[in-house]
Amino acid sequence: MDRLDELHLFVRVAEMGSITAAARSLDVSLSVASQRLKHLEQRLGVRLFNRTTRRLSLTPEGAALLEQGRPLLEDLDALTTGLGRAGREISGTLRVTMPAAFGRRYLSPLLPRFLARHPALGIHIVVADQMLDFAREGLDLAIRIGALEDSSLVSRKIATNRRILCASPGYLRRYGTPRTPEALGSHRCLVLVGSKGPIDSWTLRGPDGREHAVHVRGRLQSNSGEVIRDAALAGEGIALLSTWHVCDDLRADRLRSVLPDYSLPESGIYAVMPQRRLVLPRVRAFVEFLSEAFGRTPPWERTRRTSSGRR
Repeated sequence: MDRLDELHLFVRVAEMGSITAAARSLDVSLSVASQRLKHLEQRLGVRLFNRTTRRLSLTPEGAALLEQGRPLLEDLDALTTGLGRAGREISGTLRVTMPAAFGRRYLSPLLPRFLARHPALGIHIVVADQMLDFAREGLDLAIRIGALEDSSLVSRKIATNRRILCASPGYLRRYGTPRTPEALGSHRCLVLVGSKGPIDSWTLRGPDGREHAVHVRGRLQSNSGEVIRDAALAGEGIALLSTWHVCDDLRADRLRSVLPDYSLPESGIYAVMPQRRLVLPRVRAFVEFLSEAFGRTPPWERTRRTSSGRR
């Protein structure tokens, strides 16, 4: 019996949570699938699944096999696809995770064009603002914004993430427009909460190159950039947000740039993937597609209106 067939079946059962569904997807009978799984467990000398009348769940040994076995199958898929089709046809299912707000605004509209370019490919999108486990979730690729902390992953920068301070015209009329970074300390500021706590220390670089570190305070904090943006639009304070998040609001004068002569540290928007000897052709194609779509100047930075709030 082909050991690769056994491993392929095991991975499919783990992903789908059902022997019946996995057998159907691989076009084998339920009895054959059950026999292959049984043979694999006997050969390894361990139980791979906990079986109940309602569901299957991985044992610790099964989880370890999934974590190590899935990359082997994907490397084999990448190798055979690259050799057999010379990379001309991209097929299979691309499993991508992306942040909700950025994914909806900038990635979702691109998907029909990418699918039209590769008719043999399917895409499974997992929307999540936190970093997911590649092996556990069966992911090929993640789109992430900001600093990357996991050194076991490979990343490629597909765009720069530039940030600005902004507030609504109503807020600036009511409380005034700060002229120096130090003036932010007396304003209502909207504080984003990251994985390490509130981001309430803002560092700005002036036209002369000098840095200004300011501790800010405000009545509203959130781990959601959408909540911070909504509060800024409602006139609740000054926000530090990415330009991709507020470019339409700036163009429409719903928000205005605050301290536009000062810059904030930039980060990146990355395509992140697990370390592998071979990159799957479908992953490579999608990363190249995004790099091409965003270009040197991403769409949110094109013809962007930057009003300082002064009339």
